[in-house]
Amino acid sequence: MIDVPKQLPRTSGTFSRTFGTVMLRMLGWRITGEFPQYGKFVAAVAPHTSNWDFFVAISVKLSLGIEIKFLGKHSIFFGPIGWLLKKMGGIAVERSQAHGMVAQITDVFNRSDALILGIAPEGTRKKTAKWKTGFLHIAKSANVPVVPMALDYRNKQFVIMPTQHIQGDIEQELQRFCKLFDKEMAKYPQQVSGD
Repeated sequence: MIDVPKQLPRTSGTFSRTFGTVMLRMLGWRITGEFPQYGKFVAAVAPHTSNWDFFVAISVKLSLGIEIKFLGKHSIFFGPIGWLLKKMGGIAVERSQAHGMVAQITDVFNRSDALILGIAPEGTRKKTAKWKTGFLHIAKSANVPVVPMALDYRNKQFVIMPTQHIQGDIEQELQRFCKLFDKEMAKYPQQVSGD
């Protein structure tokens, strides 16, 4: 088991950690790499080509006992469903304007002592021309690093890669990020987005 720094936001459920660990073993996956010594960062998880990605990622989250937030359209956060989504780590955002969303999430980071925001940079499991840049805009605006995390189906490893700091032009940073992930890692390499 890898070391989880004390700065990271944690969950307290022993049952959920056991459940996540059992799920990873059943799926035949293991976790490699190291978490940064930061309490706030964007976790960019790729390549995303299958619904199985969610089950692997949620098993990793549960087994490590870490709290990871994710973004959801504000209109789905209502009643019992909204309560459940928030309990699972959902953050409701108004997505009518892209940079409005960046400002909303920057504010959430600024108000938090510790926060991991999990994002799939492709935005979908279907093949698209290029990755979305929102995760980089959020990191730059909130002045937090990005930790790339790879779903490596070849080796059945969830790989935590070295921390990246976003300083330059967003389009250039996006090209640099895409090169960190080998498309052959994906469950369906032919569906990997980008060039």
